[in-house]
Amino acid sequence: MSRNDEIATLLEEFADLLDAKDVAYKPSSYRRAAENVREYPNPVEELAEEGEDAVKEIDRVGDAIASKIVEYVETGHIEELDDLRDELPVDMAGLTSVEGVGPKTVGTLYEELGITDLDELEAAARDGQIQEVKGFGAKTEANILEGIEFAREATGRELLGKARPVADDLLAYLGDHDAVGRAEPAGSMRRWRETVGDIDILVESDDPSAVIDHFLAWDLVDDTIEAGAQKASTRVNAMRVDLRVVDPSEYGAALQYFTGSKDHNVHLRNIAIDRGLKMNEYGMFDISDVDDPDGGPRIGRRVAGETEASMYAALDLPLITPEMREDTGEIEVAADGSLPDLIDEGEIRGDLHTHTNWSDGDNTIAEMVAAAEERGYEFHVVSDHATGPGMVGGVGVDDDELLEQIDEVRAVAEDASITVFTGVEANIDAEGGLSVADDVLDQLDVVVASPHSALDQDRETATERLVRAMEHPAVDVLGHPTGRLINRRPGLPLDYERLAEAAVENGVALELNASPFRLDLNGEALKIAVEAGATIAIDTDAHRPAELDHARYGVHTARRGWVETADVINTWSLDDLTDFLH
Repeated sequence: MSRNDEIATLLEEFADLLDAKDVAYKPSSYRRAAENVREYPNPVEELAEEGEDAVKEIDRVGDAIASKIVEYVETGHIEELDDLRDELPVDMAGLTSVEGVGPKTVGTLYEELGITDLDELEAAARDGQIQEVKGFGAKTEANILEGIEFAREATGRELLGKARPVADDLLAYLGDHDAVGRAEPAGSMRRWRETVGDIDILVESDDPSAVIDHFLAWDLVDDTIEAGAQKASTRVNAMRVDLRVVDPSEYGAALQYFTGSKDHNVHLRNIAIDRGLKMNEYGMFDISDVDDPDGGPRIGRRVAGETEASMYAALDLPLITPEMREDTGEIEVAADGSLPDLIDEGEIRGDLHTHTNWSDGDNTIAEMVAAAEERGYEFHVVSDHATGPGMVGGVGVDDDELLEQIDEVRAVAEDASITVFTGVEANIDAEGGLSVADDVLDQLDVVVASPHSALDQDRETATERLVRAMEHPAVDVLGHPTGRLINRRPGLPLDYERLAEAAVENGVALELNASPFRLDLNGEALKIAVEAGATIAIDTDAHRPAELDHARYGVHTARRGWVETADVINTWSLDDLTDFLH
């Protein structure tokens, strides 16, 4: 198992500390290198053992960064990073979790006020000290104070997109041991919630001690929190990983129990009680004819437990997919025999929202198209950022450049084995207008319109703003509608019923942005949207080839919203897709 994520995280910390000290150019180099290290398909530490030249095989890793990676693998630390930490002894991750507080702000507040963590930041904001710092003001201070509250709520929960790869690596590692039978994630990760408190793994085995020993010997384990006969807890990449080993005869019951949610399980247990059954992590037991005059626990005869399906079947229910287990009506529709036919991984035929190095992506149009071809897609849309509100640092492509890009996209399309569409991600201004001229929009195949600014609007204003944008005849997809960043900012509060209604009326698809930093729309909003008859687009917003694989997070989030295959435009035939587009 690789240490790629661990090394990438260190490079990102390096970038933040350099940024805080206002060092030019270097931060972006470290961030790009970190992205490519994290996504590198093989263990980077193996390259480091071969030397700096081998590490430089990774795209955007030059001499300086390669030497630091080798230094870390060989010694366990990077001397220059240690020096930066001494110069700026701050909780960078905690402070930058506050919306509007970036590394440079952290550096300024440390130099001016000595702020090193969230508690000190909050105290300074409440005392009115921040607004006295040059470049800040009362409004900035108020925004920071509001952001601190949101950041504290997010503390302790990790992004699904960071935790799931660790779980996948662990499952692969465990699967190599002869004592390990079935093994799966449990808890909120198995329900594909957008954040997880920790990583729960359930394993069946007749030899628990061998499994526990194998788990503790995993080379990615940073430290062992506790270890027992049938369960153990470790820390990996700053995340807690809990492993539980159960008897094969109880695996299905334990998997159902530890997957949750709590509300879903309570509802099922009440159904079981009404039928003279007892349901727990060890199985389903018939206690209807068990006498217990002393009032003690009644064990009864086990009627299910080896598989999850048997646990549901004992209650005359079909197996309910983990993503739906939130007690929001799934048990009732299961009892009626009307569970939705949910979308599955592998049904996505293409991506409607991707970026290239024409805006803020890393790769050329041809490279992104090639990546789509490698994944077996039938179509691909190039939709770089347009200029406009919310775009800073020269990220966007202006109208003249868009017209130039159309020619290049079509040239690439001639040599491609899939259909390549021209497109753009236009910015929606505060009133609902688009940042690209109508005559340019008319020449594009696909128009994604997204909010990137004015994300503090109230519910009514924000909803009507997006409705006005969807009323533009050129708009095909409403991109990441709330504009949220998970654990960083909540995004726009929206009337999802009104939004879905407008989407249907105007023939616009609502995007489920599959980036694990967004997952926007979320499951709850998607459920409302599909009930209203809206069309959903599952897009990755990929800025590099590896991010096309984030489609899996979109698919499972869609399943949380009870989205069926037919609801998702990315699963349609090319003819149907083309008919839908403006």
